[in-house]
Amino acid sequence: MKIAVLSRNPKLYSTRRLLEAIEAKGHTGVVIDHLKCDIIMDEKGPSIYYQGSMLEDVNAIIPRIGASVTFYGTAVVRQFEMMKVFSAVDSLAITRSRDKLRSLQIFSRAGVGMPKTAFTNFSKEENKVIKHIGNAPVVIKLLEGTQGLGVILADTNKAALSVVEAFESLKTRIILQEFIEEAGGADIRVFIVDGEIVGSMKRQGKEGEFRSNLHRGGSASVFKLSRLEKSTALKAAKAMGLAIAGVDMIQSKRGPLVLEVNSSPGLEGIEKATGVDVAGKVIDYVVEAAAGKKRMPKDKVNA
Repeated sequence: MKIAVLSRNPKLYSTRRLLEAIEAKGHTGVVIDHLKCDIIMDEKGPSIYYQGSMLEDVNAIIPRIGASVTFYGTAVVRQFEMMKVFSAVDSLAITRSRDKLRSLQIFSRAGVGMPKTAFTNFSKEENKVIKHIGNAPVVIKLLEGTQGLGVILADTNKAALSVVEAFESLKTRIILQEFIEEAGGADIRVFIVDGEIVGSMKRQGKEGEFRSNLHRGGSASVFKLSRLEKSTALKAAKAMGLAIAGVDMIQSKRGPLVLEVNSSPGLEGIEKATGVDVAGKVIDYVVEAAAGKKRMPKDKVNA
């Protein structure tokens, strides 16, 4: 079987590990830069050209689409789907997961535990919006931010109002969330493959930092999930329609709260923290699903 990893950089840890796992299991792996794919449509049907040649012999793809190129990347994934090539992650699910507001709306409808969140277009009512989620401290997030960038903690209502007004003057969309103090600057990353949890770790932000992202200097260690944490993570991934997902949660007095679900979760942190061959488990799923040995997860979200 020929499996293509859609990635812009073959040297990235996650891309390398997936290729190693593909080859270790007796298959052929290739890296395709999705930004260099030409999408062709005519009456003969959809096709993709890469480096001057039509792609015809790919059996499955594993999208590793960066947030900054979501639009074109998902268009390429969708074209492969139109060509009846199995995708480890559905193009629509990728689009959903990259839209913070849409994701939170889906979680809310599905009854997934989450921090109370507010979004408004009425700039003169910021004070009332803050009160919807409780008083400061308040977390303010850019809708387009990733890896902890564009996330601000405002300690007072006055500071929160100033930040909101500054972003609005730049015509930048934001959401406001309640601050969960008891989380202590830590969160939990749960890696899910085909409806099963294959690894989990706790990420702790460096001293004085409320964001726990490893890209921001945080540390990671293996973590044993409670029954409720397991069910919450699985429920969130299912709500998003993702067969492969990294679910980020924080612990609170009222139980686990989901922050987001990542459709292209990195492998380095989870593999090094847990010692689990996560890449191998991803490839096992892809091979079985592409061969028709697994039933395709049905999308019930419609949002």
